[in-house]
Amino acid sequence: METTGTVEFIVAGETYHTWYKIFGDVKVSGHRPLVALHGGPGTVYTRLGIPVILYDQLGNGQSSHIHDKPKSFWSPDLFCDELENLLSRLGIGEDYDILGQSWGGMLAAYYAATRRPAGLRRLVISNSPASMELFMEGANKLLDRFPPEQAALVREYESKDDLTLLAAPEYESIIMEWCKRHICTLDPWPEELMDTFAAQKEDPTVHRALMGGFNFKLVGSLKMFSVIDVLHNISCPTLVISAAEDEIRPDNVRPFFDRIPKVKWVELVNSSHLGQFEEPEKYFEVVCDFLK
Repeated sequence: METTGTVEFIVAGETYHTWYKIFGDVKVSGHRPLVALHGGPGTVYTRLGIPVILYDQLGNGQSSHIHDKPKSFWSPDLFCDELENLLSRLGIGEDYDILGQSWGGMLAAYYAATRRPAGLRRLVISNSPASMELFMEGANKLLDRFPPEQAALVREYESKDDLTLLAAPEYESIIMEWCKRHICTLDPWPEELMDTFAAQKEDPTVHRALMGGFNFKLVGSLKMFSVIDVLHNISCPTLVISAAEDEIRPDNVRPFFDRIPKVKWVELVNSSHLGQFEEPEKYFEVVCDFLK
């Protein structure tokens, strides 16, 4: 059973729409629904065998796209408001789980720590940074593993603050090799992942506002964003997933383990950033066991 729709999301008197898709029946299934906060692709989570709610965050996918707002409009609190609105309008705000992947996991941690939602029962933080500053430090250390001339070219192009240079073939080829090592090691990539990259390229508004558009330096509104200092406020049981070759390095995952009171940390050994594709049997075994 699949259901799609949109809910109105009002921000400062303006009405936008959040698109969602529900797999299963959240009302009569007997299982708590799982709400997936995307960083990367999401529909793969339907194999968990429980009701799953996917939604496109504002500015992404089939939700409202907005091009006339300043960078300050795009903030973690905006996306927390959107999540709360979705939960309320779907009538599940009193009993649900969350799985956040990549940026979605950082957002989920921030939401759980700052909003302290009473209805959130279990939280999964998958391949997510606790600090954007630590994320950039780790990414640059991984870049240093590349041949010196390649790392130098990437940094030279990004130092010019000209996003058009990032379309140069010599730059793109290095970034693609980076992605094959630290985003998804499968060859070929899953179609859903290709679609995600294509959608971001088609409308980079949110990514550029939050991150700046570069790969190894942050100039967007999340430049100094961190959830480390609020993690102790997360009261629900939490599962943290990382991977050996992920772009999110272990020292950027450890704060979740050190500061969340009820936490379990699992590292996948045969994955990079997208264990749900690269190591699906182990990934979903870990998640299913935790959500039971």
